[in-house]
Amino acid sequence: MIRELKNCLRFLSDRKTTILLWLSVVFFFAPVSNEVLGQKRFSRNYPAIKNVRLQLLNRSGTVIVEGWDRPEINISAYLESPAANIAPQSLSGTIFIDLVKDNQGRNGIGNVNFLIRVPRVSNVDIETRIGNLSVTNVGGNLVRACITTEGDITLTNIAAGAVDAQNGIGDIFFDGEMRTGGQYRFTSMRGNINLRIPFSSSFRLVATAPSTRNISLGSFANPEMTFGDGRRVIGRFGGGSAALTVTNQRGSIAFIRR
Repeated sequence: MIRELKNCLRFLSDRKTTILLWLSVVFFFAPVSNEVLGQKRFSRNYPAIKNVRLQLLNRSGTVIVEGWDRPEINISAYLESPAANIAPQSLSGTIFIDLVKDNQGRNGIGNVNFLIRVPRVSNVDIETRIGNLSVTNVGGNLVRACITTEGDITLTNIAAGAVDAQNGIGDIFFDGEMRTGGQYRFTSMRGNINLRIPFSSSFRLVATAPSTRNISLGSFANPEMTFGDGRRVIGRFGGGSAALTVTNQRGSIAFIRR
């Protein structure tokens, strides 16, 4: 009887250990599941016609746009919980994504993070309330990137005929070319604006930094540039074929030779 009781206790002890170990494994792996992370994925491809345009209006989240050589557009979105509704529309060569309209009446939806690949000659028009924006390898007629509150804007390897980048709080970085007759505008309330352009560029400049008076022309300084009281620089570089306007209310403006 005593021997059978000892065997029973030993069996329960082993079983308890097994159960505790199994529970520890479940606890260790559970946080990586999709349900716990609360994230869903949206992905869709669209055929690209000539002069395709992407227009995106987001509430919050990171948006990355990359130009590629394929004749199609790929839109991937990662929706954090509670997941937003997303319903892109393709009309007359323009793809519209309007998360404000698609989620009217809903409060507290999660961030939507986009990774979008477009043909290099596409026009890109993006606006978001909060979050970083990045556009690279695009050379259509227009690149517009707007953040109404806070977030950094990064535009790299851009060869668009018109560029408009503006944010509230955050940095703006532009690395690209300026076309003849192009229109380029960069505006920030507070942050650093850095423009990296070829020394062969040709533009008319109006640069304003009323609070900091921190405007650095670097290699682009020349007798055609007038500093005035330090708040504004007006002048021309090269033939002055493009129009360049840079305004930073409470930050710096710097030109970097590409």
